Formats: sequence, C-alpha cells, structure tokens
Amino acid sequence: MKIPESVLVVIYTPALDVLIVERADHPGFWQSITGSKATPDEPLLATCVREVAEETGLTVSAGQLEDWEVSHSFVIYKHWRHRYATGVTHNTEHVFGLCLPHRFEPQLNPLEHIRHRWLAWRAAADACFSWTNAESIRRLGLLEANRGA
Repeated sequence: MKIPESVLVVIYTPALDVLIVERADHPGFWQSITGSKATPDEPLLATCVREVAEETGLTVSAGQLEDWEVSHSFVIYKHWRHRYATGVTHNTEHVFGLCLPHRFEPQLNPLEHIRHRWLAWRAAADACFSWTNAESIRRLGLLEANRGA
C-alpha cells in the first residue's frame, strides 16, 4: 500500500526552465517529479533523491535539494485510491526544488512517463494538471522575482 505522504520536486534551471513529464497512465497529465515515501520513516530528502533517480535517471545528493517549506494536503483522486489503505482519502505533499545548471535529457521509465518537456516556468505551471504542482512552479517564479528585486 502507498503511504499518503509524498514529495513534489520542481527541477529547473537558472533561466527558470522547468522539467515536466507526462504520465503514462494518464496521457495529457503533465507534472513535475513526484512520489510517495517508501516507508513511513523514510526521510523526505531521501524520497526526493530516490524519485528523481527513478523518474529521470539523474543521480543527485540530498544537499542539492531545496526544501521550499511548503506542504499541501489534497484529496486523492478516486481512480488512484485503490493504491492506499482502505479509508485513506488525503495525501500530504512536500515541495522541494532542484536547480540544475542546464537542461538535461531525462531517462524516463516508460511505465511511469512517456514524454518530457522543458518549458519556461509560466508555461510549465499552466501545463500541469495538479493545482499543487502549478502553484509550486508559480512560487518558483515569484521567489526568483523577489530575489531580483
């Protein structure tokens, strides 16, 4: 059974190009890198490192990740609830960023994702099906705008 606690990792470049991937089980659903904790006691940074490697083929260290100190609680879509224990209806998602010096070509697992795109942050946010993902990418744009102010 899946644990109802997950991470969302927004991978981006200094130019604010954001990597999004298309779900294999729902074509047209674009998202950042996401995944649930493997065990209840798995540290969130370890979950991020594992998910980035599993979903993109990229090996990163926990020290490269930025904890944006944002969490979202949301209702799990009914068509995905069978993955969780009976009665679990909500997930808590913790948001992290990963700034890379340049774009890279991810090695996607075709069972999870079928395509990828690098988009400017606004376009990436608009392409995401999840409101939490879109909000997190917009937060990236606002954070960068505030740094420059």
